[in-house]
Amino acid sequence: MRHRRGLRRIRVAFTGDHLTRFGGVFLLHRFLQRLQLRRRLHEDVRFPQRNNTYSIPEMLLALLYPIILGLGRIETTALLQRNGVFQTLTGLPAYPHPTALRRFLKRFALRGLPRFRRLHDRLLAHLCQRPQPPRLVLLDLDSTVLTLYGHQENARIGYNPRKRGRPSYHPLVCFEGQTKDCWHGELRPGDTHTARGTVELLQACFGKMPETVRQVRVRADPGFYDYKVIEAIEARRGKFVIAARLTPPLKRLIPGLRYTEVRRGLAVAECQYHPHRWPRPYRFVVVRKTLPEEDTLQTTLFAVGRYTYRAFVTNLRVRPLAVYRFYNDRAAVENIIKELKTDYPLARIPTGQFAANDAYFHLLLFAYNLVNWYKRLCLPVQYHAMTLGTLRPRFLMLPAEFMRLSQGQTLRFPPVLPEQTAIKYALERIERFRI
Repeated sequence: MRHRRGLRRIRVAFTGDHLTRFGGVFLLHRFLQRLQLRRRLHEDVRFPQRNNTYSIPEMLLALLYPIILGLGRIETTALLQRNGVFQTLTGLPAYPHPTALRRFLKRFALRGLPRFRRLHDRLLAHLCQRPQPPRLVLLDLDSTVLTLYGHQENARIGYNPRKRGRPSYHPLVCFEGQTKDCWHGELRPGDTHTARGTVELLQACFGKMPETVRQVRVRADPGFYDYKVIEAIEARRGKFVIAARLTPPLKRLIPGLRYTEVRRGLAVAECQYHPHRWPRPYRFVVVRKTLPEEDTLQTTLFAVGRYTYRAFVTNLRVRPLAVYRFYNDRAAVENIIKELKTDYPLARIPTGQFAANDAYFHLLLFAYNLVNWYKRLCLPVQYHAMTLGTLRPRFLMLPAEFMRLSQGQTLRFPPVLPEQTAIKYALERIERFRI
């Protein structure tokens, strides 16, 4: 039997300058073109620069694309300097050196960030109304801890459950619970209390409401259990469900309430309770769960005997179980923060200067919204809930060949591509998109 052998004489050449592994970026780039993002950046984010090799829009796009592509630290953007097709597809004349990007980030933080944030807000005001104007807005508040290594300005030691004693930043964020758009965010030193700055954040979020909105509901964890937060929500006639901090008086009260069992192991109750230094009583909903025998000594929740308790303060006029279920839907914001840390470089601090890190933080939130708008407005429904980590190999990291044929410039993908139908759908939706 004759054995087949592979080819032995193959000529190797390094002339394939029209290949890229970022072929899917073209779809995102076309979406950004339909947003007229480059023109908006040119008109709205202006400040004097000594080095005019790259324009301000080009430098900002050179920072945004690596965030979306998952290149992580600014140093790894050097990979894009050797990808001519990527530069052609995105319209960048070349790709800036990482040192130039870091220096620009520091200048941008001092001179251009406020204008950039206003542009972000204007785009959000337009796109939060797509595909239809909202009548209800759900604001999910949360904070997270970014552990720092090295010497960063405003790195402080505060609450850090994973790396106790390590300095950190403590960003505050707000996401819309239905569209998952980021409505606001602030980067803060690590020793900042969770609720500090929340009133200002709520004022900014309420100021972005479309005219069609008839009701705003706010959900937050115990870190935001503060009357000033509730006062700011009620001042705008908002509704809220905030997990209560179980103070000693509240702990003494809740075991003696009259509970209604809604299913095996779960019971609910409600009461009027007047927290210390609050001007009046509020409605509190309490959830009691029965612990399995083996978990009675392991729970970190407030437990009495075989029961654990959670309490929520609210002004919603719905059944106690509905309050509990409504709050549980807030878990999506924790998944978004996890995505920002794993699929976006939220946990990677680029410089030692706080202002530059703050600028990068807002660029990252803008990149997140761009991807979220792209998914919601251009991709099939089954892709809307995908994280960037899942979406990236399916739509962005695609091998492609850039060719100049008789019928014009062509980006050629492999013939067998699982997402071919979805890509055609996205191209059609992008071409029809108007803002």
